[in-house]
Amino acid sequence: MSTGEQAKLWNKNYLKVWSANFMIFFSFMLLTPLLPLYLADTFQADKEMIGFVLSGYTLTALLIRPFSGYFVDSFPRRTVLLVSYFLFAALFAGYLVAGSLLLFAIVRTLHGAPFGAATVSNSTVAIDVLHPTRRAEGIGYYGLSNNIATAISPSVALLIYGFCHSYEVLFWIAFVVAFIGLWINSTLDLKPRERVAGKAPMSLDRFVLKKGWSAGICMVGFAVSYGILSTYLAIYGKEELGITSGSGLFFMLLSIGLILSRLVGGRTLRKGLIHQNAAIGVSVALVGYLLFALLHNPWGFYGAALVIGLGNGHLFPAFQTMFLNLGTNDQRGTANSTFLVSWDIGIGIGIIVGGSIAEHLGYDTAFWVAALANGIAVATYFLHTHGYFERNRLR
Repeated sequence: MSTGEQAKLWNKNYLKVWSANFMIFFSFMLLTPLLPLYLADTFQADKEMIGFVLSGYTLTALLIRPFSGYFVDSFPRRTVLLVSYFLFAALFAGYLVAGSLLLFAIVRTLHGAPFGAATVSNSTVAIDVLHPTRRAEGIGYYGLSNNIATAISPSVALLIYGFCHSYEVLFWIAFVVAFIGLWINSTLDLKPRERVAGKAPMSLDRFVLKKGWSAGICMVGFAVSYGILSTYLAIYGKEELGITSGSGLFFMLLSIGLILSRLVGGRTLRKGLIHQNAAIGVSVALVGYLLFALLHNPWGFYGAALVIGLGNGHLFPAFQTMFLNLGTNDQRGTANSTFLVSWDIGIGIGIIVGGSIAEHLGYDTAFWVAALANGIAVATYFLHTHGYFERNRLR
């Protein structure tokens, strides 16, 4: 067994799952900026119908994640990964053949299930192939794959569409990129996992990591804030600040912040400084939400993006490491799915609550509610979650 100093972070299997995760998010996010336009142009869908159609995948992704954790922990992970990844890639063909709005809505809703399953299984395999001494650091760098994909794919999509004015070309590119990711994962060389004797075949803790409840509450709060902000910032920027094309730059700055902080935080996580990373992340992100709520100008709009990105880049890998350290080795899938489900629930609440508040009380109030939700989650972390984690951690 190699020592911590000798153990490679970027080993062959880790590079493969890192690249495959990039392909998941690149192919999925490639379509995101243009799907509303596609639905309006092709099926004459109005704004309400567009929101309804595009939100379907969120629900199925949320519903499938706990079961994904169960399957990943109960069956051969390579098999679960390849099956879920194949279904994710294959469903891109559905966009090409959906000839009605109803069929498109069905395909989009179904697509959320393998997306949720593939992200859980891929990240769990990534943890498996990391040396224990590089695991926390590797989790941070793993997140760079979807951060980079999310940052560049919308711009690539707009560039391609501007050149060829064809939605079908984008659907084909997403289809091919996803299958490249599937091929990469098919070459993984994984060791068989040992079966855990005496484990109950069905129990709540095989679907939800019960010890993760406190960290999960924090993640819900952080996600509520992000759900409100990310969903309504484009229309807020246009209507209140006169920023007509600023959401792309906002998410680019957010991704830059995420990438920079993950590069720094990865090294400190390697030293076991989980609380320090989490504390920095939650505090910096809170400053970003307060900045967005306080300054109603482009400086506040774009400055908040970078600051929130810097905070979330520390926060995400630290909290994911907490979930993993609260579970046993045979609960990695469950820990990952619980982490992601907490975030999904918060995003959904943020979208619903934020829309209602913005409609009746205005965007100003909605963004202050986002900052308040974030502040409550930060207080929960310092007053309870940190101590609870230290008392219950297994590693």
